[in-house]
This record gives sequence, structure tokens and C-alpha cells, in this order.
Amino acid sequence: MSMLRLGVEEPPDPFLWLEDVTGEKSLAWVKERNAKSVAALSKQIGFQKLNDRILNILDSKSRIPFVRKIGDFYYNFWRDDKNQRGLWRRTTLDEYRKPEPAWETVIDLDNLAEREKENWVWGEAIVLEPSRDRCLIRLSRGGADATVVREFDLMAKQFVEGGFSLLEAKSNISWKDKDTLFVGTDFEPGSLTNSGYPRVIKEWKRGTPLAAATVIFEAEATDVIARAYRTTEKGFEREFIERMVTFYTSEMFYRKDGKLTKVAVPDDASAFASRELLYVELRSAWTVGGKIFPAGALIAANFDRFMDGKRNFEMLFEPTERRSLAERPIVFRNGRVILNELDNVKNRLYILTYLDGTWERTEMPIAQEIGTLSVWAIDPDESDDYFLTINDYLTPLNLYLGTLGKGTPEKIKDSPTFFDATGLVITQHEATSKDGTKIPYFQVSYESIELDGNNPTLQYGYGGFEISLTPGYSGVVGAAWLEQGGVYVVTNIRGGGEFGPQWHQAALKANRLRAYEDFAAVADDLVARKVTRPKKLGIQGGSNGGLLMGNMLTHYPEKFGAILCQVPLLDMQRFQKLLAGASWMAEYGNPDDPQEWMFIKTFSPYHNVQKDKTYPRVLFTTSTRDDRVHPGHARKMVAKMQEQGHDVLYYENIEGGHGGAADNKQAAFMAALAYSFLWRELK
Repeated sequence: MSMLRLGVEEPPDPFLWLEDVTGEKSLAWVKERNAKSVAALSKQIGFQKLNDRILNILDSKSRIPFVRKIGDFYYNFWRDDKNQRGLWRRTTLDEYRKPEPAWETVIDLDNLAEREKENWVWGEAIVLEPSRDRCLIRLSRGGADATVVREFDLMAKQFVEGGFSLLEAKSNISWKDKDTLFVGTDFEPGSLTNSGYPRVIKEWKRGTPLAAATVIFEAEATDVIARAYRTTEKGFEREFIERMVTFYTSEMFYRKDGKLTKVAVPDDASAFASRELLYVELRSAWTVGGKIFPAGALIAANFDRFMDGKRNFEMLFEPTERRSLAERPIVFRNGRVILNELDNVKNRLYILTYLDGTWERTEMPIAQEIGTLSVWAIDPDESDDYFLTINDYLTPLNLYLGTLGKGTPEKIKDSPTFFDATGLVITQHEATSKDGTKIPYFQVSYESIELDGNNPTLQYGYGGFEISLTPGYSGVVGAAWLEQGGVYVVTNIRGGGEFGPQWHQAALKANRLRAYEDFAAVADDLVARKVTRPKKLGIQGGSNGGLLMGNMLTHYPEKFGAILCQVPLLDMQRFQKLLAGASWMAEYGNPDDPQEWMFIKTFSPYHNVQKDKTYPRVLFTTSTRDDRVHPGHARKMVAKMQEQGHDVLYYENIEGGHGGAADNKQAAFMAALAYSFLWRELK
């Protein structure tokens, strides 16, 4: 590993010109390398067959059409071979229960894109409560984070002429009432944070120009983002403004009669109000009301009494070393809450009931030894109904409909199997990292594999931003890798959220290398167990996981036979100057601070790659339209490595946003390239 010495001035970056995203010279460079990579990979035997199979999986009409209840209807956004951009459609619950529901089209995105000559990609619908007759539709060009916003009439099924609309920007927007919006957008120079998100929030009245909207809050340019919203639970309607100072610290203000009052919880806590209660999830220990609550705990208090100065919190969830909250609690009417907990990276669901000032806890009648359970309320202000999904690496998603307190939920939908899982098994293992920490990982493989070190193995990781990797079914992974005899491994390294905030914080900033040591330890364990050997071991990661891949390349090249590095961060000296990068300094540090650059440079792959080292073959992929992680990271890394004489491949989708693809056809092609690359290198 190269170490740049303190006080030595960095040489000028010769590849800075590749940060010009759509410049003629940059795109010519991209297209030249795209052509070489496509020629090298798409001409392999079986490529087209694999591409077609993946596309059939993505376009399958047998997939579960997940729905969201709006008023009397259940809405779904759907893509397939005939609707490449997609349909926003709706049905009734009775119809939805049927194997083939009758759908009513609300928006045909393909038709809209054709009429307007735009490459529209669906974003979301922000619904007006409680009337549910209007919504704000987000659409992006090519899958970018930046969107346009237009008001839509759900009854007439058409955009509202002269209604609310916003030009393309990374806006945040919400309803105050039918004729008023809370808006943060690119109003004028200086209205965005250094991260490119809104810092100025305005109240915008219908029929008035956006320029005339009233400023109600201004955050600092160094903050990440500011937003305003209104809760709509009957009898508990409240307005809030949130100022996100860093990725993990924020301030929350209660807005009443135009006056702001800070909700006095720790700045690194995550808080929200629902009905009578204020819920607080802690990232660090908090002593309050004479009690000490640990990091990772979920606590609650009466909102009104808290705002009056009372501090009577109750513990709803207490973490342990290997137990954490999987997601935000789901609050229903009548004082019921569903908690989704991770116990050694396995989900467990509990119902909490608030009665006469105390909480009763019961486990939901659902158990899954290894797998992922996800639950969400259907209409929590109107009913106790919920949807639940269950899946694991080998079991496709099943969708259940249940009612709190009424026993086992009913299965109403199941996904098809997209690959033959006969003989495949899921096992959980632990590796010991450099500092002695036990790192869990999942392995999916044929039960009958020989432990002779000859099994092509794909190891996946992320390790950042408190994101947990839990077992999930992927038809693409199954068809393109597992069914062909590959071993698939998912790592739960530090930096993730599998064991709560402390697991995440253990790999922040100066401790970042721990995440990479964890990933390397899993690789070593796979070799020690004779599952595979370095020449047969491929690795994959995207975004922050792409940074992980870059560090595996530069720190541990001898451990791997191939690396798939997707939409990555790689130049950690300039990440905060590119697109949304400034918002991630709480994760990585500030490279403009000389003391922090001392540790950041140790995990900046762009600065650690060396001419005289031998590296495994790498395929870098990214997207021109990614306006979150700048494509310049991957471009510059490839240019530098090629100049040094290293043999690397590169593919940049001209569309696609941070997800890499704008439609299923593009996604299938990129996946086929990726797996063709892995099999070529490892088999």
C-alpha cells in the first residue's frame, strides 16, 4: 500500500478532464472503452442466452405487483417487455387477491415519454392527505436523482393544468394542504447546500409564482439538506422542519402558528412523532429523566408533555451485542406498534401495545430461521391491516396480508422461482477480523460441493452508512451464478447496521480500514475452509461497496481473482467536491482538513494504485446520468490504471442514474456483462 507523506504536495490530477460528465472529449473516451468491453464480453459463448434469461426474469409478468393503498384503490408501478418505462396502475383489494387482477391504467409512462420526447423514469407519487384525490408526481430524465414535479388529479387521471410544478432539481416537496406546499428546490444561486440539496424551505400558495413563496426556514450551506412536512394522523396533525446537519446529525423543529420550537433530543438521534407519542432511536447513549438509555435503543414519550418539558421516556427496544432494530417502527391506531428486529442478522417481529401507560410485548406468529421479514402498514390511520413479505436467498418473495391481533397472516401472492434451487443450501459462518472481532457472513452453495478450493465464489459486501445486508432472493444471482455452480457469499462487515449504531461507528473515518480488514478476513476464511482459493474468488460491490472494491484491489490484490466494481467512489481526495459527495463527510472525513486527509488517503484507491503491482482483472461500471456518485470516480481510476499498464475493463451506461440502468433491457445487458466477466476470470 502506498503512503503519501504529510507535507508533500499532491501532483496535479492529469485525468481531471474526465470529470466533465457530458463533455465531447469525455464521452468519446467512454464510448471507446465501452466498445472494447462489449466486444470482449458479449462475444463469449452463452452471452446472449444469459442476457435473454436475465431480461425474462426482470420482465416476468409473474412477479408480485407490490401495491400501495391510496383511498379505495391499490396502486402499483409496473415494467415489462411491453411497458419498458412502465405503467402506474390501480385495482381494488378484491381484484388484487386474484392471480391475474384487472388493472386500470393511471399513467402510461411510455406514452408520456413518447409524446414529450423525454426519457422519463418513474420517481414517486406524493399523495395529498386526507382527501387522497391529488398527488405530486416525480419524474427523472434517465434515472437521475434530480426530478421534475407535477401535480396530478387521481380522479381525472391527468396532470392538473396550471397546477403545482417544479423544474428539474433535487427538490423536496410535501403538502401542507390542498392549496399549499412546503418546497425546497433550486430557487436561485445559494439556495442549495454544498451537497446540492435544498437548504431554503418555502411555503408556496396555489396560483402564485414560486418566486413569491414565503421563506420559512434556512439551513447552512454546509448542512446536508433541510425539509418541512406535515403529519396527517386524525387529531394529531402537526408541522415539522428538519435540518440535517451531517449524514448522522440533525435538528428537528415543531412548527406551530408559524413559530419554531426545537425538539430537544440528541442531535445524532433519529426522531419522529406519531399520534400521541414521540419516538427516538438513539445512536449514542442518552441520560434523560433519570434513566440511562443505551445506543441503539428505541424509546418513546408523550409528545405534548415532552414539548412542555417533561422527560418521561419508556424503553421500547433494548439492543444487545448482536441484536438491533432492522427498520423504523410501524405505528398503528389504538396504540399498537410493530418492531422489526435483527437477531444475529435474522429478522424477528414483535407487536407492542400501549395500554394504560405501559407497553405489552408479544412476538408475531411468524418465524424464519434464515431469511428476511419486511412489514408495512396498509392504512394505519384507518385499520390494523398490514402487508408482510418473507424471502431468503433460495425462497422467492411471498406476500402476506394480516391484521394485528388476528393470528397468522394470509398468503395472497407468491413470486415464481427463477432458478433451480435443488440441492442448494444457506449456511451462516463467522470469520475473525484482524482485531479479533467476529464477522458473520452467509454462504449459498450446493450442499454437495467439494471443499477442495476449486469452487468459483462471488463475495459481496457494502459496509457503510448503517445499511444492513440481509438474506434476499435474487433471480438474477440464482440464474447467472448459483445455478451454474458458483458459491455466493454475503458479508456483514462493520460499517453496516447489522448490529446497531456501534457496528456502523466502528468503521467510520479514521477506523475505515476495519471494514476492509473484515472483508479480507471473510475471504481468508473461505480459503481456510477450502471453499475456494484466491484465483477462484471474485468480489462485487457498488457505490460505497465500490469503494470497498477499490480498497480490496489496492490493499489485498493477492486475495482475489476478479473484481466487479460498480458505480464506485474511488477518488477520496475530491469526493466532497463532486455532486452529493459533501454529504458523506460524516462517513469518511474531510479531505480538505490535512489531519483528516492523513487517514482518508489510506483508503483512497485512486491514490494507492501502483504501476509496479500485480492486480486481478477488474470490470468498472458506472452511469453517465448518476448524479449521486460522480462517474468521474470510475473514469479516472480506469484511465490511471490503463496508463500504468494494467489490464482493466470499463462500461458506462449513458443513462441509468445511481442504479446504473434506466429500464430492464439496460439492466439485463449490464448484468450479463458483469456475470460474463466473472465467469471468464474465475472458471
